[in-house]
Amino acid sequence: MKVLISAYSCEPGRGSEPGVGWNIAREIAKHHEVWVLTRPDESGEVIKAELTRNPVPNLHFVYFTLPVWGSGWRWGSNGAMQIHYYLWQIQAYFVARRLHREIGFDLIHHVTFVKYSSPSFLSLLPVPFIWGPVGGGESAPIAFWKDFSFRARLYETARYLVRWIGEHDPFVYLTAQKSVLVRATTWDTAKQLYKLGVTDVQILPESGLPAEEIQRLADYQMPETEPVRFISMGRLLHWKGFHLGVRAFAKANLPDAEYWIVGDGPEWQRLHTLAEELGIAHQVKFWGRLPREKTLQKLGECHGLLHPSLHDSGGWVCMEAMAAGRPVICLDLGGPAVQVTQETGFKIQAHHPDQAVGDLAKAMVRLAEDSELRKSMGQAGQTLMSQHHSWQIKGERLAQVYQAIAADKGLVQCVS
Repeated sequence: MKVLISAYSCEPGRGSEPGVGWNIAREIAKHHEVWVLTRPDESGEVIKAELTRNPVPNLHFVYFTLPVWGSGWRWGSNGAMQIHYYLWQIQAYFVARRLHREIGFDLIHHVTFVKYSSPSFLSLLPVPFIWGPVGGGESAPIAFWKDFSFRARLYETARYLVRWIGEHDPFVYLTAQKSVLVRATTWDTAKQLYKLGVTDVQILPESGLPAEEIQRLADYQMPETEPVRFISMGRLLHWKGFHLGVRAFAKANLPDAEYWIVGDGPEWQRLHTLAEELGIAHQVKFWGRLPREKTLQKLGECHGLLHPSLHDSGGWVCMEAMAAGRPVICLDLGGPAVQVTQETGFKIQAHHPDQAVGDLAKAMVRLAEDSELRKSMGQAGQTLMSQHHSWQIKGERLAQVYQAIAADKGLVQCVS
């Protein structure tokens, strides 16, 4: 098949959205001939260098950016980037229309950004269109806002407003209506898509890991010696919920345990102060921002991942932890709730901060006191990752979905 992929964010060797764009394109090119629409400003040279080292014969990139604004969004706010993205999508329609006249695509797939409240104008072309993975429908429960700073509340309010505006964009509605298949990263996003009139939404994680990385992480042996260590990894932002992790660790009252936090961000000082106020500063280790390899090494020195995020569409760190054989403690929200199972960790209900902190603490105590439980959950996580969440497997299953669409067969059987 001749497949056109829209990947505004696309870069090899990266996680999050750039990784989603790159890995989906690369894996699909093993089964079909693929053209990728993306930007030259951030990823062009990196992609060219990677393809020189590791050629993918069926993978072609088409680079373009706005003729006036170009890469100017990088010097603006996140809002500037979103405006740039919207305008780039309009430009992508005209680029894709010209390419379709020359090539004749069998299918078009929008991959990144992973945002349900922004349209893809490629859906207007007379070609079967897949939308997703898309996320962004997740919200921090209102009860948890009481712990947010004024600036953080403004952020959450603005996020609601931008999403509401997007939901009332007629082109978002058209994108939903014209998609032959919509894939959502979370249940919350699926609910928003149903409101847009989508009748069938497939829910599956946006994230994956290369098979070779899953194997490499599986080599991290569970530490056999004390102290028991929990780790949180990511940007120190209010919605990542690390303040809940610090409070839960204090409540767990594990005097011989440690809590490691890897990352940097605006919550750094607040988390330091909170650890001191709770009398656990000597047990909480802040490592700051580390290169990815060193971050994964720190994960290998710990016994479990604590990821109390309040609205993650993805949650790559949960997959990395499961691949490394580490149990995951997360809130039953967003992407982590889709990835983590009862065999691989604990998904804590998020009704109220005090309730969530108490239940997170109980899960930490259970893991700290039961080494066999840690091992069994870790092994289950490795099995889950190797059987369902390698990029190779995701690519094979997506290629089958493409074939089913082309043959006008049932989609559900191919996805399951």
